[in-house]
Amino acid sequence: MNYTYSNKGICAARGFRAAGIHCGIRKNKTKKDLALIVSDCDCSAAAVYTANLVKGAPIYVTKKNLENGKARAVIVNSGNANTCNADGIEVAEKMCALVEKHTGIPACDVVVASTGVIGQPLDISPIENNMTALVGALGYDNSSDANQAIMTTDTKEKSIAVEFTIGGKKCAIGGIAKGSGMIHPNLATMLVFITTDVAISPEMLEIALRGDVEDTFNMTSVDGDTSTNDTLCVMANGMAGNTEITSEGKDFEDFKSALHALTSEMCKMIAADGEGATKMIEVRVSGALDKTNARKIAKAVACSSLTKAAIFGADANWGRVLCAIGYSGADVDVLKVGVEFISEAGSITVCQNGAGVPFSEELAKTILLKDKIIINITLGDGDATATAYGCDLTYEYVRINGDYRT
Repeated sequence: MNYTYSNKGICAARGFRAAGIHCGIRKNKTKKDLALIVSDCDCSAAAVYTANLVKGAPIYVTKKNLENGKARAVIVNSGNANTCNADGIEVAEKMCALVEKHTGIPACDVVVASTGVIGQPLDISPIENNMTALVGALGYDNSSDANQAIMTTDTKEKSIAVEFTIGGKKCAIGGIAKGSGMIHPNLATMLVFITTDVAISPEMLEIALRGDVEDTFNMTSVDGDTSTNDTLCVMANGMAGNTEITSEGKDFEDFKSALHALTSEMCKMIAADGEGATKMIEVRVSGALDKTNARKIAKAVACSSLTKAAIFGADANWGRVLCAIGYSGADVDVLKVGVEFISEAGSITVCQNGAGVPFSEELAKTILLKDKIIINITLGDGDATATAYGCDLTYEYVRINGDYRT
């Protein structure tokens, strides 16, 4: 299937407008802190959320609003997570009500999300006082503004879109994300909003989304901490004009393929912008006994603090990779394991059949000094594969999180 990539984000699909402004939640007036995404018509919608037992109040409200598989708008604030607050649910519901008041979209069709510091009350006043400005800023090419408004410690926008065809109709899927710290599988810590003009039923959209995250966002880790506010929502408004996807078949497979093309790239963006990160790490596993074992190995290596630190130092310490494989819980014959480090500077094999092989430390360092590192792990147990995404562990990560609240 052919895709055309762009940075149009959530405005790539027909009928979606976006806005992002500074409303006053964050003290820094140069940082946007309130975003709105609106569809011109009703959408099928599906979402997945953090597995953390401590959840932000917006998640409870969004879950309730999406029970019918429909939505038409998303409102998000940054700077305050609205988590562990006595009036959190009330504030999240009020945010939805404000969208209804200013756009006419029913509050029950609004997805609400928050990100930022946990445990501090969220004053609704700045949001309420700036809704007119937020709605007035809506535009069909404002994905970047919305993306900026959901960022916290992110240093880069995470926006991408893919164009493709389904049933002869030109379609698009676009997304924006925030995520830099507290990122770990189930769900990985982030907010992700995806829009598409494909016509697809809520039931099939949910099947596609839940299947996709197992190989994308649930395979992404920065620091091993699972957040409280993770939300990944997809809205599909059907404006591409394709025959609605209501069952499995070629159109559904094409949609899933396009969704994966988008989300896998978003995962790389999130991993590359991990707090304090200097390098993105992609762990590729092949030859595993089955998918479950492949995922266990890939995630264990991507999450290994020792491996991440070695990559930061451009040290080809492949023993740390083997160590992570060994404690991953996977069913694996360690005497068949091979390890290779790859970057734009070249590739180097450092382990074969579970044992080290002679290699040039100088070449290895040259390879590991690049900003994207692939750890290629080959097994001899089967045909299953998996990929995990992560980043190096640096001094800067500690500095950022040492005074995050204060």
